[in-house]
Amino acid sequence: MAVKSYAAPPTPWSTDLAKPKIADSAYIHSSCNLIGDVRIKDDVHIAPGTSIRADEGTPFHIGEGTNIQDGVVIHGLQDGRVLGDDGKEYSVWIGDDASITHMALIHGPVYVGSGCFIGFRSTVFNARVGPGCVVMMHALIQDVEIPPGKYVASGTIITNQQQANRLPNAEETDIHFAQHVVGINDALRSGYRCAENIACIAPIRNELKKTHDVQINLQQDGGGQVMTQATNPDILSEIRQLLSQGYHIGLEYADARRYRTSSWQSEPPIQAQQERQVVAEVEKCLSAHSQDYVRLIGVDPKAKRRVRELTIHRPGEPTSMGATFSSGGSSSPSTAYTSYAASTTSRGSLDQSIIGQIRQLLQQGYQIGTEHTDPRHYRTSSWYSCAPIQSNREPEVIAALEACLQEHQGEYVRLLGIDSKAKRRVLEQIIQRPDGPVTSNGSRGNGSGTKSSFPTATPASYGTPQDTVLSNDVLNQIQSLLSQGCQVTTEYADPRRFRTSSWHSGINITSMHALADLSAFLADHPGDYVRLVGVDPKLKKRLMETIIQRPNGKGSNNGSSTRGKGFAPTPSAKSSSSSSSRSHSSSSRLSGDVVNQVRQLLQSGFRLGIEHVDARRYRTGSWQSGPQLQVTREPEAIAPDEIYGT
Repeated sequence: MAVKSYAAPPTPWSTDLAKPKIADSAYIHSSCNLIGDVRIKDDVHIAPGTSIRADEGTPFHIGEGTNIQDGVVIHGLQDGRVLGDDGKEYSVWIGDDASITHMALIHGPVYVGSGCFIGFRSTVFNARVGPGCVVMMHALIQDVEIPPGKYVASGTIITNQQQANRLPNAEETDIHFAQHVVGINDALRSGYRCAENIACIAPIRNELKKTHDVQINLQQDGGGQVMTQATNPDILSEIRQLLSQGYHIGLEYADARRYRTSSWQSEPPIQAQQERQVVAEVEKCLSAHSQDYVRLIGVDPKAKRRVRELTIHRPGEPTSMGATFSSGGSSSPSTAYTSYAASTTSRGSLDQSIIGQIRQLLQQGYQIGTEHTDPRHYRTSSWYSCAPIQSNREPEVIAALEACLQEHQGEYVRLLGIDSKAKRRVLEQIIQRPDGPVTSNGSRGNGSGTKSSFPTATPASYGTPQDTVLSNDVLNQIQSLLSQGCQVTTEYADPRRFRTSSWHSGINITSMHALADLSAFLADHPGDYVRLVGVDPKLKKRLMETIIQRPNGKGSNNGSSTRGKGFAPTPSAKSSSSSSSRSHSSSSRLSGDVVNQVRQLLQSGFRLGIEHVDARRYRTGSWQSGPQLQVTREPEAIAPDEIYGT
């Protein structure tokens, strides 16, 4: 079909009437609206019914091998630009091998990195999505930068950087799915181009058969031949993850004699940063050194140091990193991995209680991850991911953790337990602070901590330090909010800002396991007011604001409400005394749980009422209404019933 493309209309901000530039190997369906300075590279597939208009924001870049599926809309604002991989400014940049799926909306200024997957009906506006990210269906990404290699679940709304920094890494299955979509659309592109010329189908079939025969021969050939070269999924995944984090790839080789003395020889540096080009270089090296040991090097170009050393081929074995990452096989860790870990970090820096916790997580089938942050970013809860840990074997996981601790000395480092099936975190535990490692209960450690175990339902057992200022009432409030699906966060302010109710955002509390982080946060702000905030994510409103610490570390046993101007209204001395006596009198009648429930209802703006029933009517559920409590303050609400005349 003939491609229909149109020049941009003349406007006050654009008078050059730019037209689309389309590579010969790309396929654009004739029903696509393609307007203005849209630069479409090789092997791009654009499906029917898409609208790509560079008439306001301009130019657009669509990278090699990318597919734009049915109903996608790509547009851009007149103002606002992003920096493309070529160092130039664009209204919309979409990298190589990306998938923009059905009905998605990409509205510039936007950067979508190479290898990204944007799911059905998802919206990306005024944002950067790093390479290798997987965004599922009906998601909204706005005004943020998504780090490389992250996973965004269906229906997720991300509108602040704190949410973006806490996203989980994309799993192997997600990455393979995204690659599969690219492959399918590449086949569709070839098929559509041949649709009007049946004769061109034959060469394609012959090429596919030839490729299949070559792969079969490689698999059947013994000796040092490499099975399907670097297309092994483990190697592809490792290359992709290193590139997504901005690292460079290098290669080294050694014969059997040199391997025994660890005398490796370097291949010429790989200058390319595109996945397909790097994979081609790796395959070339594997073919040239089929009788040698070959290892893959990850290099941090800024720090000028190695971050990864992995042996990817041994003579007489198929190319596979299964010995390094699979749960089966030898009981000892990979030679390359352990030798590298031993050269970069001292063994035994992890507390035994942390090791026990890691063992327990692995036994339950969870994956282990790590995050780090400096003291400044820690105050805003902005964490950054360490190198992914693909292994599920304890020695390799511990070696990776120790390498992370060594690499980020002087920073906060926390351990993550990840449920890969539910795609959620089950544990967040700080294991290092700027002054050194800590034990699993949050205190500074010297390697002699007690064995860790997962907490029970008792609030006092949630891993807080012994000198914590958190009362049982505050712990109960946190537990109640989390159980109701609310978001719990913190805010802090110095005395001057407290008087004007100018609060700064603190850390988020995602589970009761994070209470050690909360106690550490309080310790880091001894001269500030700190308050706990509960938010209903559906209604997008605050349900609770409670001060839990005042300057010089003074806590509030029950918390004090801070709804409104930043501090509770102060009653008169007489009413205060009366309320205090009533509260004290009622404390012997009402349990702590009931008082907490009353407090939460009042803070949410609800009215309180009373019903009563005798034993006979109770059995039939026949309750009788009592007085409605015309009160809005907690002391009056929980006062003895005689003050209401009942």
